[in-house]
Amino acid sequence: MPTISMFYGILVAMFFEDTDRHNLPHIHVRYTGEKASIAIEDGRVLAGSIPPKQLKMVQAWIEIHKDELFADWELAAAGEQPFRIAPLQ
Repeated sequence: MPTISMFYGILVAMFFEDTDRHNLPHIHVRYTGEKASIAIEDGRVLAGSIPPKQLKMVQAWIEIHKDELFADWELAAAGEQPFRIAPLQ
């Protein structure tokens, strides 16, 4: 699972060919031992949890980089390496 961004201790990753199990475009987020899957479309938590403050940061980051995330989703779904995306600053 390649890491596509890191900011404030949050790691954001996207699985290759993850569309067989979940066809909803999403990212995987890790923060201090906690994990969550978050929808790219609307930032909702699909599974797991991270602290509310970090979730809000991830949701803001998703909104800023939505087009890039959807492009990365297409690459990952095709088994290709997604591009890194700028961190939240």
